[in-house]
Order: sequence, then C-alpha cells, then structure tokens
Amino acid sequence: MKALRLAAIGFSLLTGAAGAEVPLQLPTIEQVVVRKAARVIELYAGGRLVHTIEGIQLGDAPSGHKRFQGDERTPEGRYTIDYGNRNSSYYLSLHISYPNAADVAYARARGRSPGGLIFIHGQPNDWAGGGNGARVPGDWTDGCIAVSDDEIEVLWSAVPDGTVIDILP
Repeated sequence: MKALRLAAIGFSLLTGAAGAEVPLQLPTIEQVVVRKAARVIELYAGGRLVHTIEGIQLGDAPSGHKRFQGDERTPEGRYTIDYGNRNSSYYLSLHISYPNAADVAYARARGRSPGGLIFIHGQPNDWAGGGNGARVPGDWTDGCIAVSDDEIEVLWSAVPDGTVIDILP
C-alpha cells in the first residue's frame, strides 16, 4: 500500500511538472550584448553568459548604425539601459540611452535629428496575437529591439537601470 501511494505521488509530481512551466529567473544582469546580425541578445552576470534570447526583431532597415530620426535603423555602440517604461505602447520597455554626444554631433553636422526613444520592448499592446512567446512577423520597429512579451518580462525583472548595453553589427 505504501509503495502504491509513493507511486501515485511520484506520478502526480511528474504530470504536474510537465503541465506547469516555471518562469525563467535570472541573476541581476550586469551587461547586455546585442548581436544584430546573429539576432541575439546575450545577458551577462558575474562576467559570464547566463542567458541568450534568440530571434530578436530590429528596425525595418536592420543593417548599419542609426544616424537619423526616421531611418528605421537600430543603433550600434555602447549605451546604457537608463529606465524602464511600464506604460509603453508595447508590452513593457527598457530605454536605451541613444543618442550619445557623438550621435547628436553627427546628425546635427548634417542638419538632421539623430532621433531617439530607442527601447528593448515586447510586442504591441494592441496586437491580438501576443502571449505564449508569439511575435509580430519580421523586422517591424522604427529602430528598437523587439522580443516576445515573455522575454521582456525576464529582462524587466533582471536588468536594472544603468546596465551597460553593447549593440554590435
């Protein structure tokens, strides 16, 4: 009888574990590395890679460094995550400190604006296909970095303000 009860408990633990997915929890992230061509975000803590997000989405013109407002490119270089926006038009967002002084000088020397408001964010709030890791197809942002709603939740909880972000070609 005791063996039967143990078997029943073991079975219920196995089936319960298969039915409920535990949300990913990461240590505090100290560096974010975006590899645009590889379409990944790498997250580092304690000097080691702790998690990779694959299949990121970029601006409509993903190649090259963002130079001007409206060019639909994602910046390249070293910036910081300087604040989070819970009331974004997208499911959560983490602001990237673009433009820096060099970005502003480059654009102004050409009589243009460098643009701004570059974020890592989830999917559009009004998109009916959201949830369960779903994403709007293709590159669709105006220069931001988009991830699934589940992935931005992980970033939101693990990436503090002031975190370095390196965005590489």
